Order: sequence, then C-alpha cells, then structure tokens
Amino acid sequence: MQLNELEAIIRDRQQNPKPESYTNRLFDKGVNKIAQKVGEEATEVIVAALGQGKNEQIAELSDLFYHTLVLMVERGITLEDVYAELERRHSR
Repeated sequence: MQLNELEAIIRDRQQNPKPESYTNRLFDKGVNKIAQKVGEEATEVIVAALGQGKNEQIAELSDLFYHTLVLMVERGITLEDVYAELERRHSR
C-alpha cells in the first residue's frame, strides 16, 4: 500500500465513519489524542532503532506513518501539501 492510498482510506473514514474503525475512534477523541499517539509512535521508532531488529523497526515506522497521516487529515493537511513543502525546500 502506498501512502497516498492510506491517506485516501483515512479521509474516507473521516467522511464516512464506521463505528468499529480504529481511525474513527481516533478522530472522535480529537487532535490531542491523535498528537499523543504520534508522539508515542515516534518514541517507539527510536526504541526500535536503538535495540530491536529490522522487522520491529519497519512495524514501528508503519505505525508512525499511519498516525501521522491521521493527524494530517485531522488538521486538513494533505500529502500534496507536504510534497510541495519538500519541493520548495529542495529547489533552492
């Protein structure tokens, strides 16, 4: 799955909530909880980098990417916004 596909699924969950959806539970709890999850996952990425194997690192990075995308959607930020900023920074 590509990040664009995951972003689309997360946006769909926001627009068409499903009661059993973990993504919707995060949206229901609001930006503070979502931001907290991003922080927790970032810490787990660091822990995995310092003492765990490649598979654990991949799993934690995947969690961080997911929760970051949920935060982005909650805040109205798209991957295209991020890509544009990266392009601006690297086209100087």
